[in-house]
Amino acid sequence: MDMKLLMQQAQEMQSKIQKAQADLSSKEFEGDSGGGLIKAIISGSGEVKKISIDNSLINPNEKDVLEDLIVAAINSAKKNADEGSAAIMKEVAGGVNLPEGFKF
Repeated sequence: MDMKLLMQQAQEMQSKIQKAQADLSSKEFEGDSGGGLIKAIISGSGEVKKISIDNSLINPNEKDVLEDLIVAAINSAKKNADEGSAAIMKEVAGGVNLPEGFKF
């Protein structure tokens, strides 16, 4: 086994992973709840960018429902971001099977 070649490959993979992480942070993922009445957009790094609320939901008597829908929309967007991130990182890793939960 050529150790120099192995180190070079490791450095190349690290470079690809760093680029993929930078690309992911600029991507946006959308999630929704309530049949699209609430929408959340988050970045690939998990930062909430925008919340959209359909005007039909703005009723002071249904504040609890609105808050629950917002939480559901954010969780939906986070799930979509995690799935998108996993797909990109799997592609970058070139099919290397990493342990579940392993993050770079």
